Amino acid sequence: MAADHAPRPAAATAPPLSTVAEQSGFVRTGRYDEVLALCAGFAARYPEAVRCIDFGTTPEGRPMKALVASRSGALTPEAARTAGLPVLLVQGGIHAGEVDGKDAGFLALRQALDGEAAAEALEKLVLVFVPVFNADGHERFGAWNRPNQRGPEEMGWRTTAQNYNLNRDYLKADAPEMRAMLGLVEAWDPIAHVDLHATNGAQFEHDISVQIEPLHSGDAALARAGLALRDSLLDDLAAQGSLPLPFYPSFEIHDDPSSGIVDGVSPPRFSHGYFPLRNRFGILVETHSWKEYPVRVGITRNLVVGMLEQTAEHGRAWLDTAAAADARATALAGQEVPLDYIATDRVRTVDFRGYAWTRTHSEVSGAPATHYDETTPQIWKMPLRDEVVPGRSVTAPDAGYLVPSRHAERVARWLDVHGVAYRRVAQPLPDAAIEAFRADAPRLAGTSSEGRQRLEVEGEWRPETRDLAAGALFVPIAQARARLAMAILEPQAPDSMAAWGEFNNAFERKEYMEAYVAEAVARDMLREPAVREAFEHRVAEDAEFAASPRARLEWFHRRHSSWDERLGLYPVFRTATAPD
Repeated sequence: MAADHAPRPAAATAPPLSTVAEQSGFVRTGRYDEVLALCAGFAARYPEAVRCIDFGTTPEGRPMKALVASRSGALTPEAARTAGLPVLLVQGGIHAGEVDGKDAGFLALRQALDGEAAAEALEKLVLVFVPVFNADGHERFGAWNRPNQRGPEEMGWRTTAQNYNLNRDYLKADAPEMRAMLGLVEAWDPIAHVDLHATNGAQFEHDISVQIEPLHSGDAALARAGLALRDSLLDDLAAQGSLPLPFYPSFEIHDDPSSGIVDGVSPPRFSHGYFPLRNRFGILVETHSWKEYPVRVGITRNLVVGMLEQTAEHGRAWLDTAAAADARATALAGQEVPLDYIATDRVRTVDFRGYAWTRTHSEVSGAPATHYDETTPQIWKMPLRDEVVPGRSVTAPDAGYLVPSRHAERVARWLDVHGVAYRRVAQPLPDAAIEAFRADAPRLAGTSSEGRQRLEVEGEWRPETRDLAAGALFVPIAQARARLAMAILEPQAPDSMAAWGEFNNAFERKEYMEAYVAEAVARDMLREPAVREAFEHRVAEDAEFAASPRARLEWFHRRHSSWDERLGLYPVFRTATAPD
């Protein structure tokens, strides 16, 4: 069990390498130049145990810093792999206003290096600590940037300088910062990634939530290990006085505690939805924003120390489990693989430590508003839906995916950033037997999300024969990152290339037949008895079709040689055989 080293008011003489937060009694937090100074300072004070590295540059020109810490001597990715050491990546400041992780991480690291916490853990693992992922957002500094958060006095901004929310970007990787982070992940291959946040939401007594995947999702053996890790972390936090939760404390109906909570598995735009696709642990940590800053930093510090201890004790076993999961992933061909997850309708009631609350009409908004009384703790009988099962599933292809050469570069950019294996097919593939997906009634989102217009498609894979030019990509399903490949390439996956609008052009109609031309074409086609019979049957059976001149004329156009047979054709195919 980790000892309780909650932050205290600043001493008369601050310890070396202390943060502005410590020096101010956790009233303030430092600016980004403090991260630069502390990164270099830790490396200078502990030269045998700490490296300060740059892993990218932000759009506003700031170096992205990480501290690599280990007493094993393994301070490079190659040395860590050679030594068989587990790598723990702890990430702060993805939402730079939620700055708890930066100050807590520096505190926990110094204590671990000085032997005051997580005794001997750094001899058995490598810690990669990113104090502030969103450095540009951190420097959009001001009071009240997070009005529902108690402290520090000033903090950074949620999004990047380009207005990306990085915790929506793990799979599509639009932001330069995310591409840099994924490069760091690819280099170090951490067995566990800890993403430190402070949650929004209602007022209640619980002070931290910890969610881990795989647990409901992913490889079954990793999920069992994830459950054991989560329970150990929660027990450790509770023993130190916290009131931890194993689920994200967000109500099903916003601002209405009586509506209950629905658990689930986040899609891979989020960190803890992404890492299970790599057969690694993704851990989302959310302190409660209404707790005072010293309290939040102390609890986050305890969580980081707990992760150091758990990784030191179990990390090598996790590596073995992850290696076996990688091997199992190479054999997913022909198996049902979930693309997303849902909570069932099964409800259980849990005791939830809240406060007395009322919901009354607001003269400000004109709508019902919730008011909490923090002087009156109250046990809420909270409806909880936490039975999580696969939602939409698909059968993994027998061999893999084929990407026509005309889309190869676009798809390769996605695959490269995630380390998904593929190869180029040098020769043309005439009359290739493939499966194609044609979208029925594609639905474009009415507003943009993260600068993209998202797309939803319905349809199914069906056998077809197509000619493929030289230069196509073959993405084998027999690889450790098979789940990641499917998340990118299956059109109905929630964060696929198709879902994020990469292929919207394939679903836009570009060529038309004018109505007067269609009339003439239709009358000519009606001379064929089979066509007339089919048309008259459709008119008789489908009143909506019968009442639509446009639909009736399009019925004929679709049967004419001028119809664009690629319209609605998803431009990635599945194949049962690997090309030569």
